[in-house]
Amino acid sequence: MAFDFKKEYKEFYLPKNKPGIITVPSMNYIAVRGAGDPNQEDSDYKKSIGLLYGIAFTIKMSKKGDHRIEGYFDYVVPPLEGFWWQEERPSENSKTQTDPAERSMVAGIDYSHKEDFHWISVIRVPDFVTKEDFNWAVSEATKKKKMDFTNVEFLTVDEGLCVQCMHIGSYDDEPATVQQMHEFMEQEGYELDITDKRLHHEIYLSDARKVTPEKLKTVIRHPIKRKGS
Repeated sequence: MAFDFKKEYKEFYLPKNKPGIITVPSMNYIAVRGAGDPNQEDSDYKKSIGLLYGIAFTIKMSKKGDHRIEGYFDYVVPPLEGFWWQEERPSENSKTQTDPAERSMVAGIDYSHKEDFHWISVIRVPDFVTKEDFNWAVSEATKKKKMDFTNVEFLTVDEGLCVQCMHIGSYDDEPATVQQMHEFMEQEGYELDITDKRLHHEIYLSDARKVTPEKLKTVIRHPIKRKGS
């Protein structure tokens, strides 16, 4: 049976729909960077998904070709994920906000201005995949699919200490879940630690083309640190 990261590492992919604290180890991804509203027709974000899956399945199906990856085992391609940020934009009511969690949401992700999004769209790869294997996959996919994969990169991310929660519902309703996460982390003695290296992270467990918005399952993860550290 193929190894399924979601089932084997439930603490990372299937958290409860209540906030929790977790330490996330270093993981390797294939990644595409971009900017703009992901919902726009023919957006760069939607194009990035096709590029990622093209490389992801080239690596997975290498077992049927001549390229042998040392340590390879059969696995289910992990879910699509995304790291998101925006250039800080003053909120209309930022001067009157007193709740730290609300201020953090303004400084982190403002869902009312999707045109300001910057993103790194990613799919995790097993630890046995090296940079050399990735380079082979890019070359192989380029030849077979007649597409330009030069924007795809091999990326290592060490998230470390985070607060996370399963969000069930529309992407536009995420602020309510984020609010719960921020309230929980503060009660536990932590504070938000979003930086240019530590970003708002989402893991998409549902196919938005097949699942109604109210049933979408998305893991939301934010980097944190101990207060005063």
